[in-house]
Amino acid sequence: MALVEKQRNGRIKPPFPRWVNTTITTLASVSVTMLGLLFVTFIIGRVMPIDPVLAVVGERASQETYDAAYEAMGLDKPLLVQFGYYIWDVLHGDFGESLLTARPVGEDIARVFPATFELATLGTLIGIFAGVPLGVMAAVHRGSWIDQIARVVALVGYSMPVFWMGLMGLLVFYGILGWVAGPGRISIFYDGMVPTVTGMMLVDAAIDGNWTVFRDAFSHIILPASILGYYSLAYISRMTRSFMLEQLSAEYIVTARVKGMSERAVIWQHAFRNIRVQLITVFALSYANLLEGSVLTEIIFSWPGIGSYITTALLSADMNAVLGGTVVVGLVFILLNIFCDLLYKVLDPRAR
Repeated sequence: MALVEKQRNGRIKPPFPRWVNTTITTLASVSVTMLGLLFVTFIIGRVMPIDPVLAVVGERASQETYDAAYEAMGLDKPLLVQFGYYIWDVLHGDFGESLLTARPVGEDIARVFPATFELATLGTLIGIFAGVPLGVMAAVHRGSWIDQIARVVALVGYSMPVFWMGLMGLLVFYGILGWVAGPGRISIFYDGMVPTVTGMMLVDAAIDGNWTVFRDAFSHIILPASILGYYSLAYISRMTRSFMLEQLSAEYIVTARVKGMSERAVIWQHAFRNIRVQLITVFALSYANLLEGSVLTEIIFSWPGIGSYITTALLSADMNAVLGGTVVVGLVFILLNIFCDLLYKVLDPRAR
C-alpha cells in the first residue's frame, strides 16, 4: 500500500495528520536539546577540578575507603557508560545527594524552586503590565516628552546593576520609610502557620484563607519582585516600542485612519494585535531570564530560591546540587519554548 495517495484536486495527501507530524517533530527537538543539556552538564561535572569522591568520603579517608567509594559511584567505568547511567538517573529524578543538606537534590530543588517561580512570575507580571503600555505610548507619541521619559526609564533599568537597586531598595523602602518588610519570604512569627500545598507562599496563604500571612508574605515579596519587574520592564517596553513603531508606519494603519477609525481602535485593535506574537517571545525570554538570573536578588533579600541554592552549592563544591539545578533551569527554558509555540498557533492563524 502506498504511503501517500493523491486527492482529487491533485494535491498529495500526507500519510499522517499534520498535528501528528508536528508533535513528533517537537518531541524529537526537545529530546535532542535535552540530551545536549545533559551531555554538557555531565562533561562539566567531570572536568571540574573537584574530586567527587573526596567530597563524599573526606580528605582523611583511607585508600580502601576511597577505592570503594570510587567504584560505588561508577567512576571506574568508561565515560560513555557513566553518561548512560547519568541519563537514566536524571530521567528518574535522581540527581544524587547534596553534600550540604544530606538530602536528595531532587527534594531540595522541589523545596526551593517554588520560591523562585513565585518571585519571577510576579516580577514578570509587573514588567508586562507596566512595560507594554509604556512602550505603546512611547511609540504613539514618538519624539514627545512621553517617549523621552520611556526611553530614560528603560535606559536606567538596563544600566543599573540589580544588586545595587536591591540594596538601595532595602535602604529606602525598608530601612528609612518602613513601607515593606525586610529580607526573607515571611516573618519568623508566621513561619509554619500555613500548610504547604504549592510551595508558593502567596498561593498557599490564599488557599488556606489566612490573609494575615498573605499580607505579610506580600510585604516581603513586593520589593524584590518590583526590582526584577523594573529590569523586565526596561526590556519589554523597549521591544514593544520598536514593534509598534514598525506597525504604525505600515500602510494598513494609514488606511484605517483615512477610513475614520478612532485612534484607540487603530492602536490597540490593529497595530497592537499584530505584535502579540512577537511580544510572546519577549515575555518568554524575560521570564526565563528572571528564573535563571535572579541569583543576586535572592542573595540580597535572603530569598530561599533555586538561584541562591545553586550559588551556595557552587561555593561549597556541591556539584550534585549545582548540576541538578542547572538541568532544571535548562528544562524550564525548553518548556517555555514549547509553550510559546503553542501560543503562536493560538494567536496567529498563519502558524496553524
